[in-house]
Amino acid sequence: MCGRFASARGKQQLLEEFEVEVDGADGSELRPDYNVAPTKPVYTVLSRAPKGDAEGGRAVRQLRVMRWGLVPSWAKDPAIGSKMINARVETVTEKPSFRRAFKERRCLVPADGYYEWAVLEETDARGRPKKQPHYIRPADGGIMAMAGLYEFWRDRGRPDDDPDAWLVTCTIITTSAVDAAGRVHDRMPMLIERDRWGEWLDPGVPDTQGFLIPAGSTGLVAHPVSTAVNSVRNNGPELIEALPEE
Repeated sequence: MCGRFASARGKQQLLEEFEVEVDGADGSELRPDYNVAPTKPVYTVLSRAPKGDAEGGRAVRQLRVMRWGLVPSWAKDPAIGSKMINARVETVTEKPSFRRAFKERRCLVPADGYYEWAVLEETDARGRPKKQPHYIRPADGGIMAMAGLYEFWRDRGRPDDDPDAWLVTCTIITTSAVDAAGRVHDRMPMLIERDRWGEWLDPGVPDTQGFLIPAGSTGLVAHPVSTAVNSVRNNGPELIEALPEE
């Protein structure tokens, strides 16, 4: 966890919801995605001086498109990102891959909800425990602001003027799960409350240890969904629909 989530809100909705000052998505408009998986492009919100500003310029809230799966700046191969989709809150300030980003490059990853798989007592033909996917979302239908970190990776094999020379990636911080989420799985994304978005995003606030605490009541609800979500080839609003009660 978190390995799959849903992000169906349009760019304009996110610009307004997060009071974004600069649309840094470079004209990109992502389609509604009900089965976001690692390495896919995702919307993120961050505070950073706009491109071209002199060093020390004012950080402004931006909407960016990044690839999910953080690639550290020192990595030799960007493929490592597929293994770094999550950063555990308990060790995020210690791991070399995340600790600098935690101080300087925090972001929010918007989501409508996320998926988690509960282990059942039943077993399949091979004797392995079956797993039932659940969709977990805010009870009020509001947006989830998942705590994230982002990083820039330079492809040294490309010339400086190549627009693909830089790769921007992100990871989602996870914590211990509570409430409905905890009944499905023991981990969940760390959520940032609306009144703390500014503090979390501000690169001028390096000491955000106060965020690294176990989650309290989250206001999340969960319901079982079709196993169709197991395949990344499936995508559509039907994936988040609750299974009929038996």
